[in-house]
Amino acid sequence: MTHDAAELGVGGSVWFQAGARQLGGAARIGLLDAIRATGSITGAAKAVGMSYKGAWDAIDAMNNLAGEALVLRATGGKGGGGTTLTPRALRLIETYRTIEHEHGRFLERAARLLAGGDRAEGTTAENADENADENAGQSGFERDLAMLGRFAMRTSARNQLFGTVTGIVRGAVNDEVSMALPGGEAIVATVTHESVEMLALGEGAPVVALVKATSIVLVADAADAARLSARNRLSGTVEVLRRGAVNADVSIVLPGGAVLAAIVTEASVEALGLVIGKPATAVFKASSVLLGAAG
Repeated sequence: MTHDAAELGVGGSVWFQAGARQLGGAARIGLLDAIRATGSITGAAKAVGMSYKGAWDAIDAMNNLAGEALVLRATGGKGGGGTTLTPRALRLIETYRTIEHEHGRFLERAARLLAGGDRAEGTTAENADENADENAGQSGFERDLAMLGRFAMRTSARNQLFGTVTGIVRGAVNDEVSMALPGGEAIVATVTHESVEMLALGEGAPVVALVKATSIVLVADAADAARLSARNRLSGTVEVLRRGAVNADVSIVLPGGAVLAAIVTEASVEALGLVIGKPATAVFKASSVLLGAAG
C-alpha cells in the first residue's frame, strides 16, 4: 500500500512580538504603501479592501501612535487626491520591507536545508553586507520597530495617543499618571498601582493612552470646559463631522496634530453649533483613560 506524501515546505509571515503577546503590522503598513502608490485615501482604501472611513480611522490611529504626522491630509473632500506620506512614513515602509526581505531569505535558506541543499552560512561578502547593515542607523531602526509595534495593537478604543510619562503620583490603591503628547498636550490617567508596576511605568517612559470615543464629552467654549470636574480638557478644531439619525461622529484635531474622535448625540451637535473648522474642547475623566506600554 502506498501513500502520496506532500512535499515538505517552509512558510511564514512577519509579525512583531512583545513578551508572550504577538503583534502584527502588515495591514497598516500595507495601507501606507497603498497611499504612496495611489496618492489618495479613496484609492488606497480600495486597494487594500478597506472602507474609506476605516482607512481614515487607521490613519488617525497611526499618526497618533507615531507621535508625528505620517500622512498629510489633502483638501478637496472625499474624492480629492494629492494625499502624501511624510519622509518618516516612507522610511517606516522601507524598514518593514527590509524585515520582510530578510525574513524571506531566512525561509529560503530553511527550505534548502529541509531539501538537503546548500547548508553554507553565506558568502563572506554577504555576511559583510549584513554586518554593515546591522551597524548602520541602528537607533533609527529600533525606533521604527517600536512604532510598528504600537501600530499593531488591537483595541476597541478609537483614540490611541502616544506620549511620554511626565510624572506619577503614588496612592494606596490607585496612581495618577501624567503624560505629554508630542504636541505638548497633557493627559492624566488614574490606574491601579499594580498596573503601573506591571507596565514598568516611570518618568520618561513611552506610553499609549486609550480613550473610547463614547467617553469624550464635547464643549464648544473652552471657558465652560474649565469649570468641569474632568481632569482632561484638550482644545482643538472640528475636522470631521459625520452626522447620523441619532449620533454624530466628530473628530477634533489638536494643535500638535493628534486627532480625537468623539461620539455625541445629534441634539448635542445642534446645541453646541458644531461645524467643521469651529473650535471645540474634548473633555474626559482620568478614570476613562487606559494605559498601554509602548514599544
